[in-house]
Amino acid sequence: MQERVIVGIDVGTTKICVLVGELDRDGKLNIVGVGTCPSQGLRRGVVVNIEETVTSIAAALDRAERLSGKKIASSYVGIAGSHIASENSKGFVAISPNHRDITPNDISRAVEVAQAIAIPANREIIHVIPRGYVIDGQEGIKNPIGMSGFRLEVEAHIITGSVSSIHNLIKCVDKARVDIEDIVLEPLASGLAVLEDGETDLGVALIDIGGGTTDIAVYTDGAIWHTVVLPIGGNLITSDIAIGLRLPMGVAEELKVTYGHCDPSAIDEEDMIDLSQFMSDCDDLVPRKLLAEIIQARVDELFSMVHEEIKKSGYEGLLPAGVVITGGTAELPGILETAGLILDLPVRIGSPLGLHGLADSINRPAYATSVGLLLWGLQHAALMVAEEDMEGIGTTDNFVARLGHWLRAFIP
Repeated sequence: MQERVIVGIDVGTTKICVLVGELDRDGKLNIVGVGTCPSQGLRRGVVVNIEETVTSIAAALDRAERLSGKKIASSYVGIAGSHIASENSKGFVAISPNHRDITPNDISRAVEVAQAIAIPANREIIHVIPRGYVIDGQEGIKNPIGMSGFRLEVEAHIITGSVSSIHNLIKCVDKARVDIEDIVLEPLASGLAVLEDGETDLGVALIDIGGGTTDIAVYTDGAIWHTVVLPIGGNLITSDIAIGLRLPMGVAEELKVTYGHCDPSAIDEEDMIDLSQFMSDCDDLVPRKLLAEIIQARVDELFSMVHEEIKKSGYEGLLPAGVVITGGTAELPGILETAGLILDLPVRIGSPLGLHGLADSINRPAYATSVGLLLWGLQHAALMVAEEDMEGIGTTDNFVARLGHWLRAFIP
């Protein structure tokens, strides 16, 4: 296999992050370039100013190209925002009586039937993800290719988004002179980066808390079940601090990152913060406990909303693997304990797994989506190679075996 460059662009509310990965001949993905830039022109994950967003994306791309020494021509781009919605749908097809073995074409036909749902004209489908298959009433089938049957059923998870929001994002990346390989829902990308196979099999909720949105993805039986994007994130915590302490937003953000905590009871009453280190013309002291109280109020609200979404998914009490929190806000001290109390589930912080190359600089929850976009591209590369490799292979069974080999070899 020839070397190939894979690029992921996380267009977030707080920052634009571009990661460049190089797939070597041994199937190992090495991170060779990182480019970050503060976001301009986005609000809660949605483009509100195209020119400002293009400028931010271009700056991040330039930094990634300089560090990696690679010219970026195409990329996988993350999408989020409160306009995202999802639902589960089923599709049924009959297997040809002349050929009882199920083929990839049969799966494609079943998926097409599943995605033939009524959606408003102002929305379009982003992903159609098969969750599982049923052959002649037999459930629990993950890969039906090569199996025999008369009737194939697929249950698919369908994710849709606002046409205008999707197309504005595409326009921004296009204006930055980069082709788009695929648009990827950000919690799906983050899940690839931080979740383990055992967790998705048992049942787990991924909570990706970014600057403008909180992305939720519920997995069970190794497949996605429920996805939603909430219009609340770390920026609202910063805004509360700015209002409550009468500080500029920039200073409030530095205060949150440097001294923030989600549990006021863990802070000593006498612990004071000297604001002169952030503003030379201000020598006021702020009780760190007061800062924690402001943060706690918003974080409690956030996880209460998350709890309601888990209830809506129908899997409350059915997530043995608990909750994995990732995203930049996941780095706030005390957030694990707060989440555990409100959600009444085991909780851990999710950082990207199995990285090579510049791993030390991005082995943090804030980079989960960016890393996940590279892994999404890695899976795509594996599938493309497997499809090319199908030529000259005599049986479907051999093809399936080779496809499995490629996927196991490429995914860390």
